[in-house]
Parts: sequence; C-alpha cells; structure tokens
Amino acid sequence: MDDVSYEHLLVKREGGIVTVTLNRPEKRNALALDVMLEVIDALERIRRTDARGVVLAANGPVFSAGHNFGDMLGASFDDARDLLDVCTRMMTTIQSIPQPVCAKVHALATAAGCQLVASCDLAVAAASAGFAIPGGKGGLFCHTPLVAVARNVGRKRALEMALTGDVIDSATAADWGLVNRVVPDEELDAAVDDLMRRATRGSAASKGLGKRAFYGQVDLDQPKAYEYATEVMAAGVTTAHGQEGIRSFLEKRKPDYT
Repeated sequence: MDDVSYEHLLVKREGGIVTVTLNRPEKRNALALDVMLEVIDALERIRRTDARGVVLAANGPVFSAGHNFGDMLGASFDDARDLLDVCTRMMTTIQSIPQPVCAKVHALATAAGCQLVASCDLAVAAASAGFAIPGGKGGLFCHTPLVAVARNVGRKRALEMALTGDVIDSATAADWGLVNRVVPDEELDAAVDDLMRRATRGSAASKGLGKRAFYGQVDLDQPKAYEYATEVMAAGVTTAHGQEGIRSFLEKRKPDYT
C-alpha cells in the first residue's frame, strides 16, 4: 500500500492493521463519486495483502456527511442509479474483504456516512459522536442508508431514525447496536487499537472464512442458516488452520498458524 497515493484518502499500515482515513474535511468527508471509488480501490488492494485488519477513520469536524449532493443535482435516473450502485459496491466491499473492518467514529456520521458505519464489521464511537439518517426531514428519503442501518438496529429504531431524521447520540447508538461501544473522546484511539488487537488474533484464514459465512447466513431463515453454516464449518474442520487449532488445543500448546 505504500506505493499508492490517493487524492481524498490517507492509507497507513502499522503492523498488521491498515488505517484508511477519509481526508476531505473541507467537504465534511462527503462520499462523492471519486471518494467512493478511492475507498473501493484501497479496500481491494488491502484484500490482496497479508494485513490482518482495517480501521476506517476520518479527519476533520465530521466523520462523513454522506452523499455529495453536487453529484446528484440535475442527475438523470441512470446517473443517479449508477452513483448509488457505486455506493452499494463500496459498502459490500467492506463486508466482502476477509479482514475485519472497524469504523473509528470521532464525530457526526449522517446519511450514507451513517450507512458506512453500519456496514463496517465493528464500530467504536467517541462520546461526542452522533448518528443520523436525515432524509426524512427533507425531500430525499434515505432509502439506501436505511438498508444497512436497519440491519443493525432493527425496524422500529431504524424507522424512527429515518422518519424523524434526528441525530442520536453515541450512547443511544451503542444501546441500539449501531456501534460496539462508546468511549471518552481521548480514549478513542486506544479503544480501537484494543478491539482490533483482539479481533485479529488467531488464524486470519479462519476469520476470513467466518466473516464471509456470517454475512452469508445472517439474513437467512434459521433452518437455511444452519444448513449453510454446517457446510462451511465442516469444511473449516478440514483446513490446515482448523486442524492446527484442534491439535494445539488437545496438545495444550500455542497454535502455529503460519
């Protein structure tokens, strides 16, 4: 990743963790088309590395204000659909790469910015952060952000956010399941580092398979989910890392997942 530079992102690797930082604070880190394409490119490059985890962060007073309305003003239906397709591809790429992705939310995340947080595998928020899908206050409802948010917080709470457009604070976001935890602002970096350390220990191959299988089964009905998970777990038993984990447990020694 060191040989790639982006106009609107900062990408830095420390050990096994790559931090991708939205770096367009003057535009409130709006998810303009070129920004989203850069995020997709960065994630796809990380996918092909031996990195063990990804932190998605942002610079400036806002985590992300969501879509750039400049991309939508005067847009045709086809243009608008293409833009939203890119956004969907960015969100699904977060969930399709094998590495765990953790949002580090230091400030307000609205509309597609809130969708971005909801699409990450994990999320830690500063106490001063806030979350909203505010389209219900105006003329463009947050249809696509609601897809991701509803899968985190449930129907009633998602519709409350979407219909009122009101900001919920970070404590409410944690209570509703939009983020894993809330910490004092000055402890955000340390809390993300700690969570990522714990989320990336063990076999990276096993975690990658587990992440893919989770998203494959989570929206299935229970019998189909068990059928799918049984097949994946049976396959996991036969892998080199699966056998090493079993063997090391029985032999009471530290596993070697090289």
